[in-house]
Amino acid sequence: MAKKKFFIAGTDTDAGKTRVACGLLEKARQSGLQTAAIKPVAAGCEKTDAGLRNDDALALQDAMTLQLPYAQVNPVALEEAIAPHIAAMHENKSLSVNRLAGFCNGILMQSCDWVVIEGAGGWRVPLNPRETLANLAVELNLPVILVVGMKLGCINHALLSVEAIERDGLKVAGWVANRIDPAMSCYEENIMTLRTLIGAPCLGEVPFLEVPSKENIAKYLDLESL
Repeated sequence: MAKKKFFIAGTDTDAGKTRVACGLLEKARQSGLQTAAIKPVAAGCEKTDAGLRNDDALALQDAMTLQLPYAQVNPVALEEAIAPHIAAMHENKSLSVNRLAGFCNGILMQSCDWVVIEGAGGWRVPLNPRETLANLAVELNLPVILVVGMKLGCINHALLSVEAIERDGLKVAGWVANRIDPAMSCYEENIMTLRTLIGAPCLGEVPFLEVPSKENIAKYLDLESL
């Protein structure tokens, strides 16, 4: 089978990109596929004896089947949990699409069946005054899986994100509804609206989980349409 490659985007910060990405990796593993992942830039890292480490990148490293060093899974680790371009500026570092694409291509060339590249924040998160993470997805020419954080306002966020992705010339391969607000009003009506207005297939509805492990999340995902 041809290698499947996807860019994981979110409607906002904390939409649940990493949890869904890990669930997708686990679902692919359960289907007997070899998987890999990369979070090219992560802002919000803790100092450890081994260097800066990001929880999301560690989760991806744990969920994938390939055994790769942390530096390949998260090549640009920034300490402050703020917008990546601001965190990089505070550390006198520069971010560019060309550099991040080089890291991603190293993962994309790995011998495996299923690869996900996880962005940071929403679709238009800046890397520098001229480029955003959207430009990285365009440079890599990858289909996008959009994670919709189910909360008040999600319909607008989701539709604007889909519009922006398609305007940038990329395909929305599918979307996942991730319930981040257990008390969200009119959840079913919101889901129905999104299913009606988003042309791409819904890959699953992930409920609010007390234990959001990759195995628990994978139960709610379907990769058949991918």
